Amino acid sequence: MAGRERNDIEIRDDEEGPGAIVSFPFDAAAVERFREAFPRARWNDDLAAWRIPGTTAMLRTARWLDHELPSAFGLADQRGRDSFSFDPIVSRYLEVADEFVVRTPYSRTVVEELRAVPWAWWNGEDKAWHVPYRSVDELRRRWPVIEAAAERSEPDARRQRRDAAKSAPEYEDIKATEAERRRRRYPVPASELPPLDRVLMSHEGPLVVLEVTGEVVPAETAARHYTWSSGQPDDLVWALWRRPTHDELVKTWPARHPAAVSALLRGWWQPTLEELRIARRAARSLERAQETRRTSQSSRD
Repeated sequence: MAGRERNDIEIRDDEEGPGAIVSFPFDAAAVERFREAFPRARWNDDLAAWRIPGTTAMLRTARWLDHELPSAFGLADQRGRDSFSFDPIVSRYLEVADEFVVRTPYSRTVVEELRAVPWAWWNGEDKAWHVPYRSVDELRRRWPVIEAAAERSEPDARRQRRDAAKSAPEYEDIKATEAERRRRRYPVPASELPPLDRVLMSHEGPLVVLEVTGEVVPAETAARHYTWSSGQPDDLVWALWRRPTHDELVKTWPARHPAAVSALLRGWWQPTLEELRIARRAARSLERAQETRRTSQSSRD
């Protein structure tokens, strides 16, 4: 952020929570109008930008800036049109209208990539992403990944992968592993039980333990699906778990130091800040994808 040009206009998702990160050329009158329009906005010195909370912050801010800075956007859109004319994106997933319209089969990768494109927004009415011309360079940079993910999500491609997987030698092992993960259970040492209802890190990622059943984990199951437990001298018992929400991850206090060997051996530990950041991004991406799917379903209904 510190190295950007002073006249840049930028808006992007806030990785720390629902909201937007916004920067625009300094103008005292514009800042005053901005504060009136977004009373919950807060200036962040580290980002050198405004942080606006809210699930609709991206769209609301884009509309406000579009109204406040039309000349800057007009020039940027015209440059984008010129760039697209010189180097067009040719794809069955892209329509060219007043904006770019991207319509693909559902793919989490597509959602993540398009959310990272400045000014892109999801239109639930026509079940498509809209991207202004001013964002053509970033859209073009991400397009190979978007198109590849969309093609992988086509029904025929999914069917072919399923058929190919069934003929693979390791198919039964994969099925068994997936079935085990769906049980939402995790082995923990009987002598070092984890705390309940608290965000922890594990060899399966972040989790919240709901209950310790006391049922002993069969040695064969532990060896097959939880290889990290092979050095555990204590008896293992099952703990039932769920994934933490993004809000829970944001509120979790990080450990000062990485997990010790003993903590890794027992299978659970307090997450570090870096582990929490990764988990927050993943949880937020998942929650957004779920919201996009719900919006799309509501539009169809």
